[in-house]
Amino acid sequence: MAKPRTTPRLGMGTKLGYGVGSVASAAAGTALATGTITLYLNQVIGLPIAMVGVAIMISLLFDAVVDPLIGLWSDNTRSRWGRRHPFMYAAAIPAGLFVYLLWNTPTSWPKEATIALVIGVLIAVRFSVSLYTTTAAALSPELAPDYNDRTVLISYSTLFGTGGGAVLAILLYSVFLRRDAAHPLGVLNREGYAQFGLLVAVTITLAIIVAGLATHRLIPYLSPAKRPESFRASMRELGGAVTNPSLIVLIFCGVIGGMTNGITGTLNNYFYLHFWNLPPQTISLFVVAALPGAVLGAFLAPLASRWLGKKRAMIWTFAMAILAGLAPMSCKLLGFFPPDGSPWVLVILATDIFMSTILGLIGLILIGSMIADVAEDVAVKTGKRSEGVLFAIYGLLPKISAAGGGFVGTLLLAFVAFPARAQQGTVDPAIMRHLALIYLPISAILSFASILVMVMYRIDQTTHEQNLAILAEQNLARIPEPVDNAGSGGGFAAPVPPIAEIGSR
Repeated sequence: MAKPRTTPRLGMGTKLGYGVGSVASAAAGTALATGTITLYLNQVIGLPIAMVGVAIMISLLFDAVVDPLIGLWSDNTRSRWGRRHPFMYAAAIPAGLFVYLLWNTPTSWPKEATIALVIGVLIAVRFSVSLYTTTAAALSPELAPDYNDRTVLISYSTLFGTGGGAVLAILLYSVFLRRDAAHPLGVLNREGYAQFGLLVAVTITLAIIVAGLATHRLIPYLSPAKRPESFRASMRELGGAVTNPSLIVLIFCGVIGGMTNGITGTLNNYFYLHFWNLPPQTISLFVVAALPGAVLGAFLAPLASRWLGKKRAMIWTFAMAILAGLAPMSCKLLGFFPPDGSPWVLVILATDIFMSTILGLIGLILIGSMIADVAEDVAVKTGKRSEGVLFAIYGLLPKISAAGGGFVGTLLLAFVAFPARAQQGTVDPAIMRHLALIYLPISAILSFASILVMVMYRIDQTTHEQNLAILAEQNLARIPEPVDNAGSGGGFAAPVPPIAEIGSR
């Protein structure tokens, strides 16, 4: 048996290039964010809210079938560019093109034709984006085999993704959807959404190309696919992957969390505009407030992993993030909050977002690193590297639950009789209070349930290193070079660009 080659240390250029690829994921996430899409299609295009929820649900159910197949396909692809890069390059132009079409939905078509077009474009966007996100994520376990070094790599990736999303959110609300004489409520400006769609499309295409080229030189060091297998063997491989106990824990955690994020993402803009009575430009200021929090979170995640271990650190940071996220709305409902218009409202909300971003980002980075650890655990038990399937399944099920959450969010809006095309200041405060009283307990219960599930996760650093040793003997893993804590492999040894992205709160 040939001696396994040592995986070369990742230089700063490779880490930054791989991180840039996350800007594409963040841009696509911004374009597909349930709250933004719901607001755009319902309040701008004029589609009924229930019809919008159904369209989003259908597109995500399509992902339920396609994403694992993309992962399985890439796991078994044999080419001179390896298993992942052909899919990454193939996604670049279609992903940008379909995102552009999504944000240029016609308003003059009959509603039935418009919703059919929206469903088709949403499916095309999700498929093309998945070609990149699934295969790029599957690279991380092999690019950084070391237990702690991969947390650093994912920190870079998350930082860039967070930065990309933040910059796009700032531009969306303070440039493209700003209020002016022609648009008293900027979020109803259809032309602004179209211009934003062009920017997002170009960003996605360029970021994917940069990530592919930055990691291209490492293709010879990545594990090649085994010989093609029969369909039955592929299904056995899929079954072996999805029955891994630690993966099941992470999936349940992601599904419950995805449901919460779907509800929150759908309602966020409605709360900002009509519960807090904030102009769109103020929303972009909150994104700015979160930027330093994103940088701190990305810096602290590797340290938390070393000090507490990934599971314990993730549980504590997510628990604190949930409490921070729910506190302001709860205080306002109880009467312990400054009145609307007070400058303290902005100060308190900005501080809350800053803290929530730090804590939430640490947890997200650790979750990504834990999924990478599962890849080796699965390979030990099945005898095959199946990163594509693992990341597709883990990324897919929370998407489906997020769609379910988004649909629940639209039902809540319908339940409280939220008016269509509502201008700011015209919505009855009782409607928003009713919505908040329903939302808070649902969000709290689901959020803490996702944390409780994580207690059953089994893989620690000792288990991971044992798995690497077994796989090295089977020539299924590369031996990581020793990590020098003073060098670039052990943390942020050089200044990191101050870029970040905000997910929905």
